[in-house]
Amino acid sequence: MRREKRLEVMQIASVVLLIVLDQLTKLWAVKSLLPIKRFPIIDGVFSLNFVENTGAAFSMLEGKTIFLTVIPLLACVAIVYVLATKKVKPKVGSWGLCLILAGALGNIIDRIFRGAVVDMLDFELINFPVFNVADIAVTIGAVLFFIYILFLYDDKAEKKDGKNLPDGGEER
Repeated sequence: MRREKRLEVMQIASVVLLIVLDQLTKLWAVKSLLPIKRFPIIDGVFSLNFVENTGAAFSMLEGKTIFLTVIPLLACVAIVYVLATKKVKPKVGSWGLCLILAGALGNIIDRIFRGAVVDMLDFELINFPVFNVADIAVTIGAVLFFIYILFLYDDKAEKKDGKNLPDGGEER
């Protein structure tokens, strides 16, 4: 198997595994945390806390489930297109997009089937919003993709390859 093909297979498998891990942790939270609501791990620092979030980060746009489902779905389609057409060359960029894709799909599944996203990881020490595995994937993916954009993306190299030129032609 070619190196590039192996990378694609690893990335697809990683997206699937992250979605499964996210959904399993949320299923566990529904079964185990819902009845008790909160389970302290380190009192005052970190706990498992069952929350159903109908909004986005920090509960923004609360109750806008259709909007918060359609926009991320469109973003997922765009990410799949970018990955499939190999528009992001360095691995750090494509891995970042894979993590964003996995996290977005994990939360979209919740919105479609539960009407809300299940969150359970609560860092009380810093009064941070309760989050889940999908949120972790999106955050790490966004950091990786920003690293790609800021330090690795080379617009001039793409123009030399003819990818950003009309008709794939040469610069004039």
